Amino acid sequence: RDCGMWLSLGGFHERGQDWPTTQRIYNCHVLLDPAGRLAATYRKTHLCDVELEGRVTMKESGFTNPGTEIVAPVSTPAGKLGLSICYDLRFPEISLALRRAGAEILTYPSAFTFPTGSAHWEVLLRARAIESQCYVVAAAQTGKNHERRTSYGHALVVDPWGAVVAQCREGPGLCYAEIDLDYLHRVRREIPVHSHRRPDLYGTVAAAGLAPAP
Repeated sequence: RDCGMWLSLGGFHERGQDWPTTQRIYNCHVLLDPAGRLAATYRKTHLCDVELEGRVTMKESGFTNPGTEIVAPVSTPAGKLGLSICYDLRFPEISLALRRAGAEILTYPSAFTFPTGSAHWEVLLRARAIESQCYVVAAAQTGKNHERRTSYGHALVVDPWGAVVAQCREGPGLCYAEIDLDYLHRVRREIPVHSHRRPDLYGTVAAAGLAPAP
């Protein structure tokens, strides 16, 4: 309210109505409008259960409930904003679903570990931007969380062509990027992949020796 700004914030640990029975939280992405009102809430649908031998062990499902829906993009002065969180980045299905629903900007507030971030962070964000032809804005936690966990950082913004147009490095920082919707729609006109998709075929490939599902 003081600054008259939209804020994309997350992920927050949220106790849902099922807390008394599950004792598990939701990983929540909150969007606030310039009046300080809650414009949208997305609860992370993909939980990070990974084990990199000798490097990283994480079992988010041990304390977190998965969200049950993808939230429709929200109209903002910068464009139509789609909400995701961290590990959702590894699943192109959610970015494509948001694009089909009208998203022009995809947001991924994240806390990637250092081993996964240094290997996959930028390439995954650029891939999501290219395939959806959206701007991708990814805030990123940085620094040492505790003795067994260091977050990668490197918050960045990717344009619809897949170019990194703003980026922070290690340590706390701030970066700015222009969201040019005219450019976005030009990219979409020049390579109209959205209209070239074949949803009539996807999901019909059977594994060797197995018949397709009826």
